Amino acid sequence: MDMFEVIVRFFQEGGAFMFPIAIVLALGLAIAIERYFFLSGAKRVNKKAFTQMEPLLNKHNYAAVLSFTSTDTAPISRIIGAGMARLNHSQRREDIEYAMEEGLMETTPRLEKRTAYLATLANISTLLGLLGTIIGLIAAFSAVANADPSEKASLLSQSISVAMNTTAFGLIAAIPLLAFHSVLQTKTTEIIDSMEMAGVKCLNLLISRHELNTHSRKTDQAE
Repeated sequence: MDMFEVIVRFFQEGGAFMFPIAIVLALGLAIAIERYFFLSGAKRVNKKAFTQMEPLLNKHNYAAVLSFTSTDTAPISRIIGAGMARLNHSQRREDIEYAMEEGLMETTPRLEKRTAYLATLANISTLLGLLGTIIGLIAAFSAVANADPSEKASLLSQSISVAMNTTAFGLIAAIPLLAFHSVLQTKTTEIIDSMEMAGVKCLNLLISRHELNTHSRKTDQAE
């Protein structure tokens, strides 16, 4: 018996609840794959964008940075671009920081989108497995009640074995979905932390430059 026949038999013996669990598993895997590639792409473009912006920030070429962030699609560009735009209206650290936090709040939901569904789908698959087992056991005991006494033990053990297939498949679906959920959450947190760190670094460069200019003007006035 090859693997395909074993899988088909497993599904047939598990009952009707095997198919909803399979649909939940397929949906969860699709979400996990899509989120993984999206987050990997976001991490890559963030790194590329900040690598291009950092030399401009070190040279205090803020006009070039603002021009770059207005056309670039990386999440980090939206955050730094919000701070650069606010710099044109206010040079207070708090105002620039609030603008960057606003940009981060706009970006974060896109990174966290659909990841929470994986935990929900894992719980649904587990509950469907338990429900299928309970319904299968109810049907099994009902069938045994009208069976010949000499066949009851054999029939009952066989029916319970079949009913347990649903619980097993529910757990088979839930475990990888929970693992994917944890991996994606960790990946999302790393990206958000890196964007916050890049924003703080940019903010410190902006403020230090402003304070340096202010100190130079005061020195010139004193002379």
